[in-house]
Amino acid sequence: MTTADRVDGATGTPRSETPDGDAALSRTETMVPNTHLMASLLGPHDELLRLVEHSFPEDRIAVQGNRIAVDGPEAERLSRLFEELVLVLESGQGLDAAKVRRTIDMVREDVRPSEVLNAEVLRGARGRSIRPYTAGQKRYTDAIGANTVTFAIGPAGTGKSYLAVALAVQALQTRVVNRIILTRPAVEAGERLGFLPGDLMAKVDPYLRPLYDALYDLLEPDGAQRLLDRGSIEVAPLAFMRGRTLNNSFIILDEAQNTTPEQMKMFLTRIGFGSKCVVTGDVTQIDVAGGRSGLVGLEDVLGEVPGLEFIHLSRRDVVRHQIVADIIRAYEEAEHGGDDG
Repeated sequence: MTTADRVDGATGTPRSETPDGDAALSRTETMVPNTHLMASLLGPHDELLRLVEHSFPEDRIAVQGNRIAVDGPEAERLSRLFEELVLVLESGQGLDAAKVRRTIDMVREDVRPSEVLNAEVLRGARGRSIRPYTAGQKRYTDAIGANTVTFAIGPAGTGKSYLAVALAVQALQTRVVNRIILTRPAVEAGERLGFLPGDLMAKVDPYLRPLYDALYDLLEPDGAQRLLDRGSIEVAPLAFMRGRTLNNSFIILDEAQNTTPEQMKMFLTRIGFGSKCVVTGDVTQIDVAGGRSGLVGLEDVLGEVPGLEFIHLSRRDVVRHQIVADIIRAYEEAEHGGDDG
C-alpha cells in the first residue's frame, strides 16, 4: 500500500504550508492493492466508509477504483488510517464497525493499529485467535509479559480478566509455569452467603463463575475440566490463599477492588519464585464493607517497586457491545456533573 505526495486539492500540484503551518488544504492519495481488499475496506454498501466519513466530518473522501483520495485538515491521518486497515485485512482479519471505531481511536492517539490488532496472545479453542483489541489492552498484555506483578484497573468490559486468563493459559501450555491459580474475594453485594445452599465452596462458587467462564471459553469445557481435575488450574476464594507460598504459578486476583488493605497485603506476599501475578479491579464498583478497598491508593504505595506496573484502562478499551461504553460514559458524566454541583 502506498501513499502519494500531498498535493493541492484544486490544482493537483504540491500543496504549500500556510504561515502558521495550517494543513487545511492537504491532500493524500492511497492505493489499495486489490479489489477484494477494497470491498472489505469499504464494507457492505460502503457502511465502513460512511463511518470513517462521519468520524472526520471536515475531510472529503473520494473513492475511484482502488484509489482513495482525501482532502482536508486530517488527510494525512486518514491516509494512515486506511493503510492500517489494509494491513489488518492482509493479516486475515475481517473488519466491522466496532473494529474500525477502535482503529480510528488508535490512529488519533498515534498508535499503529496493525501492531495492536495483529498481536496474538493465544490460539484458543477451535483455532480462534485471542488478540488485544485496543491500545490499552496491548499495553496491558505487554506489561504482563515484562513484569512480575501487573495491576489492571478499569471498567467492566475492558477484557481485564479475560486477557489475564488467556496469558495464564499460554504460560501453562508453554511450561513457563506449572499451574494457574485464579482467585477473587467472595464479597456479599446486597445478598447474604448464608442463605445460599450447600457447603462453603458451593456458597462461594457463584463469585468464581466468571473465572470458570473465561477458562471454558478459552479451553472448551472438557479441556478446562481436565486441567482442574489434575490440579494444573485452581480456582478458589481469596481466603484460601492465606499461609501459602505460590511458586512457579500464574496467579490472577480478580475483582481486587473488593479486597481489604489487609487482604491485599496478604495476597501480594504469597508470590513465590518463578511466579507471575495479575491483579484486576474496577474502583467504581466497590462492595467491600465500609468502602475500605485494598486497591484504592495502592499505586501511591507500590508505584516505585521494580517489576511491578499499573495499567489503567478506560471506556475506550471496552470491547463489549457499544452500549456498554455509552453507559460507562453516561455514568462518568453524571459523576463529574455531581462533583461540579
